[in-house]
Amino acid sequence: MTTKRSAATPVPPRGRRFAAVLLASTVVGGALTACGGSAQGVEVSGTVAKSVGKDAGRSAGAARITWGTCPPLAEGQTRDPHLTCGTLKVPLDYTRPGGTKIEVAVSRLSTAKPGKRRGVLVLNPGGPALGGLDMPGTMAPTLPKSVRERYDLIGFDPRGVDHSTPQSCGLNDPSVAGLFPFPAADGSITKNVALAKANAKKCADTAGRNLRYYTTANTARDIDRIRQALGEKKVSYWGQSYGTYLGAVYRSLFQKRTDRMILEGNVDPTKVWADLVADTWGKGMADRFPDAARVAAAQNGTLGLGGSVAEVTRTYLALADRLDREPAAIPGAPVSLDGAMLRSVTYSLLLHNDTLPVLTQFWKAAQDLAEGSTTAADAEVLKQVFADTPTTPGVPADNQATMFLALTCGDAQWPKDVDGYAARTAAERAKWPLTAGMPANIWTCAFWDKPAEPTVKITKGGARDTLILQNRRDNATPWEGGLGLHKALGRGSAFVGVDNGGHYVYDAGSTCADKATVTFLTTGRLPHKDLYCTDAAGK
Repeated sequence: MTTKRSAATPVPPRGRRFAAVLLASTVVGGALTACGGSAQGVEVSGTVAKSVGKDAGRSAGAARITWGTCPPLAEGQTRDPHLTCGTLKVPLDYTRPGGTKIEVAVSRLSTAKPGKRRGVLVLNPGGPALGGLDMPGTMAPTLPKSVRERYDLIGFDPRGVDHSTPQSCGLNDPSVAGLFPFPAADGSITKNVALAKANAKKCADTAGRNLRYYTTANTARDIDRIRQALGEKKVSYWGQSYGTYLGAVYRSLFQKRTDRMILEGNVDPTKVWADLVADTWGKGMADRFPDAARVAAAQNGTLGLGGSVAEVTRTYLALADRLDREPAAIPGAPVSLDGAMLRSVTYSLLLHNDTLPVLTQFWKAAQDLAEGSTTAADAEVLKQVFADTPTTPGVPADNQATMFLALTCGDAQWPKDVDGYAARTAAERAKWPLTAGMPANIWTCAFWDKPAEPTVKITKGGARDTLILQNRRDNATPWEGGLGLHKALGRGSAFVGVDNGGHYVYDAGSTCADKATVTFLTTGRLPHKDLYCTDAAGK
């Protein structure tokens, strides 16, 4: 899963991706509100949901997108000058297609060549709740001519996100990281329970019941409306992180409309969302952390964090515990560094091999900060990590956090037993100390309304049309997620695993994985059996 590149995720040299993950670092900002339409909620049976998914948009008429200038960017950001944008009206509630409409922002980069064009490649960067309007421009430079000349690249902001009828709960802490329930230093979850209840009530009072229609299933239905508006019989799709779940849902609802699908950094669709977090994040962090610890150990003479992976890990855990008990003020920043923020920044910077050196420097700066002895070099690292993040004009400060809740809470029912969360959190803290019990703790979703429809059942088998790309040491969407998705799709998918760390596979150092990706997009050929690549440069 991915989030916007935050102040804690410096742009890696390759610069091609929307960095980061669910645990992006905290950014301070004001909370704005923007509510959607006023349609009342209705329960949707499994039969109706299945019908809505398959038939959505077939009677939508000849709606087309009028292409023009794209919405303004945040200060300092740039985009491909050839990118054009437009909007498409879609139903808020697909069981009431004639009711309230919302707008979805769509972008197009016309790269396909006459005579070679296959169709469109729809792109989604994940999140949950990342905008994808500029993704065609960031992906195009990484794709060879053989791919670009076959597809026009299509981006979009998912419903409720950025320029697509943006939603807001008016959360006091507008950051996604503020939603993650790290227990108190002694393991208590009392404050987590209170915050979860408060956030759920805030969303119910501010955004209202309309928020229950901002789900992955309805986003998939929006993609099919985009397909129709483009005049395409089928769409190809490339989803990253959370976007792999969105892709799997689209494929299940609209299998006959799915052409070629690439899913990269994967979510196990049988575990959304409570089981996914609780079952995989602790292990994912434990698998990935040694990559950074080795970088730190190699620089023990200057960093002083330990000369081995074991020593660095002990230093890190002691530092996190200390900051849990005694947060340290950050010079020039309106926040203090506590254990939760240390862990969140660590999680974000583990996403790329390119940012591991920055992460180890941050650990040293955090250690010095806790001891009250920061250097000029420490100050420079802290300034880089906690720099202000520019806001996008017209988008509420808490938009991503709001939509993160709408999707993770609205896609599937979460357990509501507070005592059960407490017990699981204690067990998680003992088993996976790097995540301190957070993944198994109580989330806002425990106090959320019942989802508007049952969780979509992923279709197994069917056409062999999906390529799964997965790194062995991915702390955001661990290895087990890729295997779980491959099992869920069965013979409909091929699996490419890479002996590498980090969240992204394509264009991240493995010629083996890149070749399989390009071959599939250009010829439709998938590996005959599961492929394991060992050539990653950053492993």
